[in-house]
Amino acid sequence: MRVFLDTSAFLFFITDSKRLSVEARKAFANMDNELVLSIASLWEITIKASLGKLELLRPFEKFIPEQLKENEISILPIELSHLSRLIKLPFHHRDPFDRLIIAQSIAEGHPIISCDSVFSRYPIEVIW
Repeated sequence: MRVFLDTSAFLFFITDSKRLSVEARKAFANMDNELVLSIASLWEITIKASLGKLELLRPFEKFIPEQLKENEISILPIELSHLSRLIKLPFHHRDPFDRLIIAQSIAEGHPIISCDSVFSRYPIEVIW
């Protein structure tokens, strides 16, 4: 099954954070799952790191590619179908990165690993 990751879930996973739920850990560990991260998450990480709001364990240009490869996480580009879904999305959530990730999950029809309770207000399966 294809499973999307929101930015926080991805960061919790690659840093082995205790904040990652049991269900999320199971989804990450399930070898039948194809893990997918939106390019929007990488954009969000770079912005937060450049503003000093996020400190990575090592430099972005080394750490993130290593983690993506090591954990077999593929990158989902932003497609027109995702933006078409985004424009119709109700404003339960104001974060532009999360809104795009939610729209991608809905458009692609796959569940998402997220600790954000607002995600459950949208028509997507949330794993947490």
